[in-house]
Amino acid sequence: MDLRSRCSASPSFSGKASNEFITTSQYRRCSTSKTKEMAKQVKLKAEPRTNVGRSAVRKLRTRGLIPAVIYGGNDKPQALQVTARDINAMMSQASGENVLVELEIAGEGSSRTALVQEVQHSPVAGDIRHVDFHAISMDQMIQAEVPLEATGTAVGVKTFGGLLEQSLRALAIECLPANLPDRITVDVSQLNIGDSIHVRDIQFPQGVTPKVQPDLTAFSVVAPVVEEEPVVAEAEAAAAGPEVITEKKEEGEAATAPAPAAKEKAPKEKEQKK
Repeated sequence: MDLRSRCSASPSFSGKASNEFITTSQYRRCSTSKTKEMAKQVKLKAEPRTNVGRSAVRKLRTRGLIPAVIYGGNDKPQALQVTARDINAMMSQASGENVLVELEIAGEGSSRTALVQEVQHSPVAGDIRHVDFHAISMDQMIQAEVPLEATGTAVGVKTFGGLLEQSLRALAIECLPANLPDRITVDVSQLNIGDSIHVRDIQFPQGVTPKVQPDLTAFSVVAPVVEEEPVVAEAEAAAAGPEVITEKKEEGEAATAPAPAAKEKAPKEKEQKK
């Protein structure tokens, strides 16, 4: 289905009048999305790990090995160890959050496909301390969260100073491992002030199904907020200042007024004594 057939008419803002936007034309609004690439599948060699516990893990790390575990599927969780050099190289080449791994475990006749489920880092140095792999099957559906990114500059932002708000940073999807996208990008360049893109407006790659409510808002452009300066309040504050100073001066003059009367009484008292 052509995406243009799902576009809806929406008002376009093209001018200003007394700090308010006015509607002058109509334009066809639609959203397009694409994936930069599918999640990469990399090969990684691993060995079964028999020694567990903190002491054994510390010894592994001193030998340049990283503890790992694989779980999921029909097999029991299995403790593994991989070289720090291989795991660092794999993570540095990853272009997204979802990394498909073909694990070649020593002693096993066939490799196992897995997703990197969790990577634990050192809180100080940032070194990789532990890796969790989730075993999957290439012919079974999986669920994952894929980053959602905006491309282009919205016309409402570029022309009218609006603000682009992104309500969803990632989308939960379902697909086969081979169709797992690295990320989903959405073109927001046609959004004007008051326009929005919902999940239902996003065109997902073939074989990918969103697992969130279609009415959720992904992107929207809102009008800029203009704050008015408190001119009246500042004028009142400036006018109140001289009044307080004047009152203090009048009180001071009233306090010093009786002084001359006291000086006049002094000569009369001297005359009476004489």
